[in-house]
Amino acid sequence: MNRYLGVFVALIVFTAVVVTGTSRYKASALEADRELSLVRIQKDYLERAGWIRSNPDEKGYKEEVNGFLRWYFREINEHLSRFHGNRKFDDYLTDLSKRVENPKEFAERKAHYDYTKKFFDELRTGAYSPVFSATDKGMRLDVASVSVSTGQSKPQVKLGIALWGAQRELFDESTAANGITAVIKKKMTTSASFNVIWKLFDDKAKLIAEMTAQGDPTMKIDYPERYIREFPPQMVLGYYAMDLIPAEVAKIDILFQVVSRSPTGGEATAQFTWKMDAPGQWKLNPGEKWENAEESIRPAEDIDPRLGTKASVSSRK
Repeated sequence: MNRYLGVFVALIVFTAVVVTGTSRYKASALEADRELSLVRIQKDYLERAGWIRSNPDEKGYKEEVNGFLRWYFREINEHLSRFHGNRKFDDYLTDLSKRVENPKEFAERKAHYDYTKKFFDELRTGAYSPVFSATDKGMRLDVASVSVSTGQSKPQVKLGIALWGAQRELFDESTAANGITAVIKKKMTTSASFNVIWKLFDDKAKLIAEMTAQGDPTMKIDYPERYIREFPPQMVLGYYAMDLIPAEVAKIDILFQVVSRSPTGGEATAQFTWKMDAPGQWKLNPGEKWENAEESIRPAEDIDPRLGTKASVSSRK
């Protein structure tokens, strides 16, 4: 009996090893299939997005963009159903709570996730309706939202932006020890440098003031897939918060400048100009001082084509 007991034990151990190995293989194969499925969807997305980014007709773009997004998220929904994915899209937060113990760092990272998730929900629910959109140099800039909110204890105009098509590169971030190189994680670098200039005109089309925001937008998110893997690829998110403008402003030109450099060295400088009548809610009250303004001298043609001499204009940064 004892000699058979050893055989039985060996069979049990062998069976357990086979079952465990098979389960691991199936799990590994399923994970590979899941990755390939998402890669395929995002590849198809990038092939179709070229027209969305470059369509010169703003009205036509606004009519097409939600149809394009409906197709993308229909593919994502089928992907999630097939692989039992997380429809709350909060895997990042779950992982963050395990890795980050510092409350301040956790709050900062969660704020970036929350901003990304809010924008993601607008895209996937058909609620995406940019206020302004323009295309240049293969990129498209949307002013996705406009609001007047209290920031830094004073009212500010907040412009939420989305940039499509900035150049970026994915590479392995690795470390070497004892002659062995190990891949730590993949890292995405996105090339998108911003500059924004507001030109403010009176009702005679005379330039009376301007504001400049040099540098990147607040809450710049240049790789949204870091927070939500299913986020539409190759977008940059963020917002600009600008102080209210003088009451006498009648017209506004907002110039967005974006510089993006490709991994091969080429550089594109895109310019997007939004011209509009000055909204009343963006203005200070009549007689209210425009704080921290500086006077500068400009050529006459920059101020008023009817003038033949230089004049001064108020400016802010």
